[in-house]
Amino acid sequence: MRRAALLLAVVAMGLPAQGIRIPKEFFPEIAAASFTVTGLSGAMVTSAVTLTVADLWMLPQQTVKTTDHGTSVTFGGVLLTDVLAKVTIPAGEAYNKTVSSYYLLAEANDGYKAVFSWAEIDPTFTDRKVYLVTRRDGKPLTEKDGPFELIVPGEKRNSRWVRQLKALTIKRAD
Repeated sequence: MRRAALLLAVVAMGLPAQGIRIPKEFFPEIAAASFTVTGLSGAMVTSAVTLTVADLWMLPQQTVKTTDHGTSVTFGGVLLTDVLAKVTIPAGEAYNKTVSSYYLLAEANDGYKAVFSWAEIDPTFTDRKVYLVTRRDGKPLTEKDGPFELIVPGEKRNSRWVRQLKALTIKRAD
């Protein structure tokens, strides 16, 4: 009897009362969209993952206020470093002598590409924050910009802001 009452109380209180994280509501009309992240390849393993808007909602959410072509905007999304943590990155003692030879290639659906040296995005090198966003001023990104956009607040030009992001790939310069 006591177990049944406890079970009833747990069900009545819901999952959050059990310490289980319930993701915030996301925008279902773009939930099916995805992009790929490809990390380093080992001798027998390629580190890659495909992520959706729902996957991003499971990561710590960030809000960033910046300007886009002279207009103040507020973006919502996640830190690029949290996304890259899903794959194998050039980190740790094994990469001490070669880490600065790696870079990140960001690609858009229309063929646009931007490159970031690893030292520009690795928190062991810099305090700069790069974001992967899905919302602008509280609304989903427009079809022109989204559903995923890589933004780099603080740069004088938005040339490395990648709209309609489709892929992130970590590579090593040869």
